[in-house]
Amino acid sequence: MSKAYLILANGRVFEGERFGAEKDSTGELVFTTTAGAYVETLTDPCYCGQIIMQTFPLIGNYGWIGESDASVCHAAGYVVRDWCDAPSNFRCSGDIDSYLKAQGVPGLCGVDTRELTQIIREEGVMPAVISSNPDVDIDALRAFAVKDAVSRTAVTTADIYPAEGEAKYSVAVLDYGCGSSVIPTLCALGCQVRVLPRGASAEDILAAAPDGLVITDGPGAPAENTADIETIKAVAGKVPMFAFGLGHQMLALAMGGTVSKLKFGHRGANQPVRDNATGKILITNQNHGWAVDADSVIGAAVSHININDSTCEGLVYDNIRAISVQFKPEKAQLEQFFAVMGGND
Repeated sequence: MSKAYLILANGRVFEGERFGAEKDSTGELVFTTTAGAYVETLTDPCYCGQIIMQTFPLIGNYGWIGESDASVCHAAGYVVRDWCDAPSNFRCSGDIDSYLKAQGVPGLCGVDTRELTQIIREEGVMPAVISSNPDVDIDALRAFAVKDAVSRTAVTTADIYPAEGEAKYSVAVLDYGCGSSVIPTLCALGCQVRVLPRGASAEDILAAAPDGLVITDGPGAPAENTADIETIKAVAGKVPMFAFGLGHQMLALAMGGTVSKLKFGHRGANQPVRDNATGKILITNQNHGWAVDADSVIGAAVSHININDSTCEGLVYDNIRAISVQFKPEKAQLEQFFAVMGGND
């Protein structure tokens, strides 16, 4: 393996060894606290334009799983302490080095990821570059920002997914690049799902006559997506809505709310969230760098709170029959949405 460097916008330089694609790449350096699930991490579109750093020290133990070979990696780079070049698993079809090479994504190993994590926690996420040359233009690096991420990940064609068994509801989905299992989960719960491409108008959505509309997660800064926010605003109150991740943020913006960038975001499968209705603590999967300002959304009540930093993790809009959560939803949240849709009956 050849020598390479991770250069941060604050001027710090970390020397390591390359794996993955032999190329230089610039991105926003973020960390994820997920202990495993590196396949899901690398194929999550919400990392579009970012250099992912794993806080867990050894990555790649079970190799690369065959059915994920064709999954696109939208990340700008991958940083780990150590990667396993001799994985063992009955489903293993290769290793992460081969996957990253095939995707054209550079990796860097052998760096102190604990120190890097401390830097990000103290100073916040920042631009960084994986490069063969430690001498880079720091001013140009500091000016870097992830732009138009949704344009690179959102669904661009319409599709229909049948319900498993008898269809209970017809649900339209605006997919901004969620990369999650929400569609098969909806189908398993008895929904016929119609995925609409980005750019679908309010008229297109209402013409589909869905029982409910799901607005998905996606990457990047929510306020960039002005046309999408206007579309959400135009259908608000005309069809029950469930939004999560980026969709949660854009729904809040459509309803007059504001969002703020978090210092280092919530990224990992172990984010604690309190459900205000039950008092229960949920351990959630999240990947985002923005949060809705809880008091900014008129007519919405906060339903979930992040235990670590008290940021808003969910909202209930009784006036427009909508609910939203910041985290990746599971069956329980989707069943709450069914109760909202059931008001049509």
